[in-house]
Amino acid sequence: MKKLFVILALGLLLFVAGCGGEGEASEDASGSGTNVSTEENGSDESGGTQTVTFWHAMGGSGQEALDSIVEGFNNSQDDIQVNAEYQGSYDEALTKFHSVAGTDNAPTMMQVFEIGTMSMIESGNVVPIQEFIDADGYDMSGLEENIVNYYKIDDQFYSMPFNSSTPVMYYNKDAFEEAGLDPEAPPETFEEVEEASKTIMESNPDMSGFALQAYGWLYEELLANQGALYMNNDNGRTDTPTEIAFSEEEGKSIFEWVNRMVEEETFANYGTNGDNMAAGFLAGDVAMFLQSSANTKGMIESAPFEVGVGFLPHPEGKEREGVVIGGASLWMIDGKPEEEQQAAWEFMKYLQTPELQAEWHVGTGYFAVNPAAYEEQVVQDVYAESPQFQVTVDQLQATTPSYATQGAVMDMIPEGRTIIETALETVYNGGDVDESYNTMVEQLNTAIEQANAARGE
Repeated sequence: MKKLFVILALGLLLFVAGCGGEGEASEDASGSGTNVSTEENGSDESGGTQTVTFWHAMGGSGQEALDSIVEGFNNSQDDIQVNAEYQGSYDEALTKFHSVAGTDNAPTMMQVFEIGTMSMIESGNVVPIQEFIDADGYDMSGLEENIVNYYKIDDQFYSMPFNSSTPVMYYNKDAFEEAGLDPEAPPETFEEVEEASKTIMESNPDMSGFALQAYGWLYEELLANQGALYMNNDNGRTDTPTEIAFSEEEGKSIFEWVNRMVEEETFANYGTNGDNMAAGFLAGDVAMFLQSSANTKGMIESAPFEVGVGFLPHPEGKEREGVVIGGASLWMIDGKPEEEQQAAWEFMKYLQTPELQAEWHVGTGYFAVNPAAYEEQVVQDVYAESPQFQVTVDQLQATTPSYATQGAVMDMIPEGRTIIETALETVYNGGDVDESYNTMVEQLNTAIEQANAARGE
């Protein structure tokens, strides 16, 4: 029965990047109305409807929610028709874009995951969204600071933030209570996670204490939470990176943390498989794990126990600095008629309205890019019923802005994540910490050098 429950529960989970909301009038970040008119929205010369092709990577529930957003926009006015087209995973969509960029087959606008930022800029086939911001006098200061900070490169915005999340710690409140732990006080440090894991296993030997997916994104986040830079030159924000920048103490602390729990047999090894890890949590096989805040809604609804949400842990000797934004943003594609791009810009602004962002937030667990959304009644009602949502926002807004929490930008980050994941899996399976760490650092530096060489730098 437990396995059957897990299979059914997984069907409810959102392990994709996206869900939705709806709205009516297009507004700027401060909530003031911006009506879509025929003169401004890019209707074609015949006075008909201007079509916008929107490529995205939202599958499953995310696609259903995004389709609802698009339908709401199309129904809100008669001048613009947005056609949302699913292009597979983030990686698949980006690869497809590069294969058609500069041709008539390219979309008007496209959703790209955050680590594809430099790949899009270097493609030369995008129009910086800053051009539309400046021409329209659009106020970006009303949007969430720790979200827009990621997407600001060389003091300008190349894309518009859309679906944003950070990792949080999910934990089994029932298991905490049964073990005599305070279910309202989740562990805050690596060491507290270790101690809680041992206490839980003493109470229930069939339940492991903690799981950490071998995922490069989570490693990057655990570095940033210590205030550590991933790459030099201020995480690539002031110049192209030439090597990794985190210290041995910072980088190795994560390997050593997991290794201690492996040796104490409190660690649940799910490797790189996040779905299996979530299934283990829902089945009561593991008490704590890290994953995207975008999964909050699915976790709460699917678990047969009360789910807690806590901040990302950090080493005992370090102050918590906060988290780097994950998710994706929207890009304007070059080579399209001006009126078509203007129509896409109207849709981008529509997505930032407080009402729409409120629906997006409560429907998915993704943050509201426009923080005014948190004051909407629909959000307040959900917070009253499920305060776990509030915790995800608190962690984001408690983040200290810095180059570390702004996040690294470079075109080799997807390759870097694979390197990190291999090293983590080696440690999970009993490999030597020092050797695994040193190999990872060497491979990361080589990948950075090769990426620079490929660009002639």
